[in-house]
Amino acid sequence: MDSIIFGFDGEQLTVLLVKRGVEERTWSLMGGWLQPDESLEQAAERILFELTGLSNVYLEQLNAFGDPYRDPIARTISVAYFSLVKVADYESKLSEAHQASWFSIYDLPPLLFDHGDMVDLAIKRLRYIAALHPTGFELLPEKFTIPQLKKLYDAIYNTEFDKRNFSRKILSTNLLIKLDEKQRGFSKRGAYFYQVNLPKYQQLTNSFLNVIPSPDTMNW
Repeated sequence: MDSIIFGFDGEQLTVLLVKRGVEERTWSLMGGWLQPDESLEQAAERILFELTGLSNVYLEQLNAFGDPYRDPIARTISVAYFSLVKVADYESKLSEAHQASWFSIYDLPPLLFDHGDMVDLAIKRLRYIAALHPTGFELLPEKFTIPQLKKLYDAIYNTEFDKRNFSRKILSTNLLIKLDEKQRGFSKRGAYFYQVNLPKYQQLTNSFLNVIPSPDTMNW
């Protein structure tokens, strides 16, 4: 089992990697062996908890990787899951114990085996589902501003969305609840905070079809 753990630090989309060996410069995804009494999802949840201390977060099976030569030591088939976590929520002490660090998805170190292929596929999958559903909210604080949400989608798609169009289309979904509170210190007027309207989100899971274009047609 291998786990691609995505996070967002407010500026960059990141992935949590584990250092392989004390002096090695190679990094890898967090992984572990499937136990006899575990389902695939239970194993993925355990591995995620062991590294981050988090449970009940977004978790999705990505793919199975079974090239006969992917592991030079023994024939090994890996089932990969990817998850979305809030960087501020994860348990940093657990990461230190595993020699884990966050890396920008656009500036990764050398990765073990085919873990680079896993990350690439997970990014493509994340872009696909983020174009259809407001999945990116899993990476944001409970309350956030429209500029913060735009930064997240800029990071996911590695592009710069038009501010006015992004704000207009996001608000047109009616999936956000505007709060009375403003974010201070970044502009004179301040930006209002928003929260996700969870009941409406559960009813309108396809609302972002008219907000985020297809990854193949990124021109607005």
